[in-house]
Amino acid sequence: MLENLKIEVCNANLRLVESGLVILTWGNVSSIDREKGLVVIKPSGVSYHKLIPEMMVVIDLKTGEKVEGSLKPSSDTPTHLELYRSFTGIGSVVHTHSTFATVWAQACNSIPALGTTHADTFFGSVPCTRPLTKEETTKDYENNTGRVIVETFFEFNPLHIPGVLVANHGPFTWGTTSDKAVENAIVLEEVARMAFYTSMLTIKTPIQSYLIEKHFLRKHGTEAYYGQK
Repeated sequence: MLENLKIEVCNANLRLVESGLVILTWGNVSSIDREKGLVVIKPSGVSYHKLIPEMMVVIDLKTGEKVEGSLKPSSDTPTHLELYRSFTGIGSVVHTHSTFATVWAQACNSIPALGTTHADTFFGSVPCTRPLTKEETTKDYENNTGRVIVETFFEFNPLHIPGVLVANHGPFTWGTTSDKAVENAIVLEEVARMAFYTSMLTIKTPIQSYLIEKHFLRKHGTEAYYGQK
């Protein structure tokens, strides 16, 4: 079942290591087969150098139950499922603790849109969620992490801002495919690094809204012309 998706998800997880976004086992990638309502995700706590496609775990989107795999799924699985249920246009979710994005998350600050590098992928600031309450943390923590992300996107289009910072925790990104979700995680870390250093200077001219719009829409708009499309 879903053998090709298992290969895809395994390779996407390995790409996190290759991209320098994770150390130890601090991260995970999942992807979904929407027609079957099944999610494939990395197993919990397994070292990346040991990962093979056969280790990937298959989860039922509706019930959250494991339907295939001998290993326990990532502890972040309930968060991934909440995002798939609410953001119906996404096909893959990535979670890391990449350094600069996590710095902003630990400060409980959104990453401001300061330049065109940011605007090429994110149509505005990358938001930071509110902190979870004690009750939300004590019971159904991972589910509530997903819910607070969804709550944060009440006024945002998740396909236009394909990432978020969970307060005191770290970043999640997503995309229509696992390649795109991982790419967004790479970009998020880089713009977080740029914004960190920029914030150490006096920002005299924040990026204009029309420049954000130009750079985002030239790659993602209905009349996009960037690349070889």
